[in-house]
Amino acid sequence: MKQNTRATGSPVQRAFLVAAQTRSQPSQWLMEDSLKELEQLAHTAGLEVVGQAQQHMRSINPASYIGKGKVEELGLLKRELDYDVVVFDDELSPGQLRNLEDTLEVVVLDRTALILDIFAKHARTKEGALQVALAQYEYRLPRLTKQWSHLSRQGVGGVGLRGPGETQLETDRRDIGRRISQLKSELEQVRIHRSLYRNRRKRAGIPVVAIVGYTNAGKSTLLNQLSGANVLVEDKLFATLDPTTRRIALPSGREVLITDTVGFIQKLPTQLVAAFRATLEEVTEAELLLHIVDITHPNVQQQMSTVEQLLTDLGASDKAMIVALNKIDKLPDPDLAQEVTQSYPHSVAISALRGMGTEELLEGIEQALIKQMAQITALIPYGSGELVSLFHRQGVVESEKYQEGGTLVTGMIPVWHVAAFDRYLQ
Repeated sequence: MKQNTRATGSPVQRAFLVAAQTRSQPSQWLMEDSLKELEQLAHTAGLEVVGQAQQHMRSINPASYIGKGKVEELGLLKRELDYDVVVFDDELSPGQLRNLEDTLEVVVLDRTALILDIFAKHARTKEGALQVALAQYEYRLPRLTKQWSHLSRQGVGGVGLRGPGETQLETDRRDIGRRISQLKSELEQVRIHRSLYRNRRKRAGIPVVAIVGYTNAGKSTLLNQLSGANVLVEDKLFATLDPTTRRIALPSGREVLITDTVGFIQKLPTQLVAAFRATLEEVTEAELLLHIVDITHPNVQQQMSTVEQLLTDLGASDKAMIVALNKIDKLPDPDLAQEVTQSYPHSVAISALRGMGTEELLEGIEQALIKQMAQITALIPYGSGELVSLFHRQGVVESEKYQEGGTLVTGMIPVWHVAAFDRYLQ
């Protein structure tokens, strides 16, 4: 058990972290490593962590998640450490949450509530705010407690109560249900708008590369390096939330759109995945995924597996992908990075911060897109000059002849554009 003393100028909310693991539910993450990540999340949310505890159990206690003795121990530690928030590393049932709050007489949060709170803190756009609000309402609805309502009436904010109106917790379930329906309707309009925007992009013929990766792996830093975008970069989990798309040029001069997506994390709340459906569709609709990995992180393998599993859940596991092994400037010997790439197919060693390896990365993106091209010959009528322009802009023209019926073009074109030439194929 780890305990910290009170620090000068510490935040109002003092948090105690709790994790439990059972033999029947093994995880690829060690409990200690998961707790370290939970501590990072707590700091990102503005909490001061004053202690933490873990418990190995035969099975989860349906009433309190952890064992009765451990709950009593937390009560004793409350007097010693003066904490006012307990954060659990897994999602608690509504019953477990109520029982723990009644016994400990403090705000009890789980990992899901903490992540939702961080998302609420970092949502900058209207779309992001809508998405987070929906996820929070759907999470909170079955978990409304007298204690949370009491805190709302007193105007107490803080972690776990940030976001869609503290006073909303005092209203009845019917009102919250109406608010959820309204948010879903607004987000459906966002989804339709994004879909129309993607269709316009496809007609313009510019392929999309979606950056995916574990939170804090360096996605925003890479986007800034490749495009000159001014995206917020902080050494915090989920420092940026709203996706950003920028146009960049590949070595051949061909252009692509590169978009930074929401960071992934283990035990990502299902409410967030559902609420961020419109945003995450950027991943499923992209022509290429760029999986950025913090090669220096001690849990790099677990982080990669987490991202791969979430991509599978999103239905994007079959997408062409390049792995960018980031932060090689932090390795004891950056030259070893090239050896590391041997262990990861379709990978490039980079430092997004220093710009190391970015030329090789852009070349890799170009080659990956070329592999998705088809050889065609098309006789394009003179009245359809936009298709000839598309061929030149996004394809590789091998020959071009002007004939009586139109322009005969032979070359390579991205497979997602072949349908546009169907009527004119030779």
